[in-house]
Amino acid sequence: MTRTLAAALAAIPLCAALSAQTRFTYSSGQTVMPAYEGWRYDADGSITMYFGYMNSNWLQELDVPVGPDNAIEPGGPDQGQPTHFYPRRNPFLFTVSVPKDLGTKELTWTLTTNGKTERAYASLKSDYQIDNQVISTEVGGDFGSLRDELRTNIPPELRIDGDKRRSVKIGEALTLTAFAGDPDNIPARRDGKPQPRDASGRMMSEDAPPPSKPASAPRAAQSAQAAAASPASLIYRPPSAIVPSSAPGLRFSWMVYRGKAANVTFSPDQTKTWIDTRAYANSPWSPPYTVPLPPPDGKFVSQATFSEPGTYVLRAVASDGSIFTYENVTVTVTK
Repeated sequence: MTRTLAAALAAIPLCAALSAQTRFTYSSGQTVMPAYEGWRYDADGSITMYFGYMNSNWLQELDVPVGPDNAIEPGGPDQGQPTHFYPRRNPFLFTVSVPKDLGTKELTWTLTTNGKTERAYASLKSDYQIDNQVISTEVGGDFGSLRDELRTNIPPELRIDGDKRRSVKIGEALTLTAFAGDPDNIPARRDGKPQPRDASGRMMSEDAPPPSKPASAPRAAQSAQAAAASPASLIYRPPSAIVPSSAPGLRFSWMVYRGKAANVTFSPDQTKTWIDTRAYANSPWSPPYTVPLPPPDGKFVSQATFSEPGTYVLRAVASDGSIFTYENVTVTVTK
């Protein structure tokens, strides 16, 4: 065997290894994959299933009306799923209630985007049972902490002022007022500053002792928690684990849940609700990002302006950095 041939043959495994490790990212043209996140028991014994999605595109947003290309069956096609799909990962975005005697039956979410059909199959297999700690871990909440306290974390309170159905004309500003609070202050802000306790604007005591550091936390979170005593701890670091991390603290945003988002302008700009890990992306998972102090009375005021007629569903999202609470407002836009 010649030296040239031997060298060529020796290079084959290396080329194969490099090829196997190659990962591509796309701006557009890829599919949106529906995701079944898991299930849990409710207090009344019923069962709630959680769904989200992964849009493989970094820029392309897609709109898929409820119907054959966006259906949840049996019982659908409309079971409250989104019709507007933002880029990348959008976890635990909506829920479907199912009877506790569902047994071995499955729900199937079928979604067709960019000419390709993807499906998510939801079942009550024990491997899919989740709790608040699992949700927090999946979204990188509390810097990726696994402490048991997060299992009993109470979701943020959220109240939308006014009717849940509104009408507005093209170009007119629609004022949206929401009240949000964190009843248990879990997970607590790292700077110990007070934030609203509930949706009435009641504040946590400003003279309360600062939150204690968790007794144990995953290594990915320890470095972030080490700087907890300084305001700099509120700055997000580049992801160092499989799941990007998110710092604790009450936050609120509006998103377009149904309807074309390009037709809607929010003022002020809303923090992203999808996991955008690019630097300076105005996302809680984006470095550097500082968790802003919420309004002292928990009152978040925004305006939405629409450029095209139609029916839109705007979703209010309140988060404590680990789990979420949602409320929808349906807006009919006329000329």
